[in-house]
Amino acid sequence: MKKKIVLGATAAAVLTAGTFGAVAANASAPAAVAKADAGADHLRQTTHLTIDAATDAAEAVLEAAEKENQRVSVAVVDRNGNTLVTLRGDGAGPQSYESAIRKAFTAVSWNAPTSELAKRLEQAPNLKDIPGTLFLGGGAPVAADGGPIAGIGVAGAPSGDLDEKFARAGVAELAK
Repeated sequence: MKKKIVLGATAAAVLTAGTFGAVAANASAPAAVAKADAGADHLRQTTHLTIDAATDAAEAVLEAAEKENQRVSVAVVDRNGNTLVTLRGDGAGPQSYESAIRKAFTAVSWNAPTSELAKRLEQAPNLKDIPGTLFLGGGAPVAADGGPIAGIGVAGAPSGDLDEKFARAGVAELAK
């Protein structure tokens, strides 16, 4: 019986070592890669906001809000809705952080201020069901060459009109 156990363990060890060796050999061998150059008709260049520019815009929003004694959070997202910068102003409510991100995402997704988009809910109420969106005033798109490149969202002021006013201050900062 002991011989069978030893032989079985030896066979398992050899099999494992062989399998590991084959896997290791395959991992180190370069894979054949098909190369193809995409033609110019299949490529598109896009414009992206830098982190420095996004930060400048967010700081301009907070400065504009502070001048009016408002406590807000601001978010700047890129064209794909990825968050570039978020700043929570002193004393801003805990809900404002997430709301600012969602307003920025909504503004860049439709390339329109969120106050205008909120009006569209009357004709298409199911718009509000799209994940990550928030159809309240306070989001402003940032465009370059006619297309959206970012969104700025602000939340925390007593009204969406004020939030959007501050978001536009961020857009104005980028226009300088």
